[in-house]
Amino acid sequence: MNRLNATKDFWLAALRADGPAFQDAVAETGPEVTVSACPGWTVADLVEHLTTVLRQVRETAPRGVTDRPEDPDKPPRAPWPEALDALRRELTGTVETLDALDPDLPAWSWPAQAKKAVFWQRRIAHEVSVHRWDAEAAAGRATAIETKLAADGVNEVLDTWLPAGRRKGPIDLHGVVHLVATDASYEWFVRLRGAGISLLDTGTILDSDDHHPRAEATGTASDLLLALMGRVEPDILHIVGDPRLISALRAG
Repeated sequence: MNRLNATKDFWLAALRADGPAFQDAVAETGPEVTVSACPGWTVADLVEHLTTVLRQVRETAPRGVTDRPEDPDKPPRAPWPEALDALRRELTGTVETLDALDPDLPAWSWPAQAKKAVFWQRRIAHEVSVHRWDAEAAAGRATAIETKLAADGVNEVLDTWLPAGRRKGPIDLHGVVHLVATDASYEWFVRLRGAGISLLDTGTILDSDDHHPRAEATGTASDLLLALMGRVEPDILHIVGDPRLISALRAG
């Protein structure tokens, strides 16, 4: 597996670019437009969701403690102009908050990893980038996720979402999946053991005694991430082998 040297500054730079792009897309489409990438959601739902997530992170990540915060009360949905203004304030405030945090500051997070603020600096960059794609798709003009950010997003799915049990695909398959990003020097090998999953270095799987099925999916880093997050169908990728193994990596 390739390891990216992504940093707080990298993730915040991505957030500063994708946040305004998200605002532009939702303002262009209006509240009642369907978000096909998020079944059952309208643009108003998407805005409410992201605003809520940003507010929670802005209020809880700086606490310096790892205990789970209480779930906040959900306020009534604001009229559309007020909702857009709240989104703008939360995007600005969240960037400022995350920028001020030491990545090593203790902070609650949901995976079984070191509970530090760096989790949220990374997570919110990817949350906004994928939802920016959702909003632009609703507007009929979706643009790809930036290559290095998308590659780190694939890493996040494999090292965070799936080990934390947030899999949407089948959990009864065994085999090895090889993911290849064609627009970057990144590739990943993943071993599926039913409900279990492990990331592998390339040299550890070339065992002639391993007869589990294999699959390889090749595409841009953005398409790989969007497929893993359930935004596009896996057939957007070039797949060799058992396509069910690719579906087993879906997290969103």
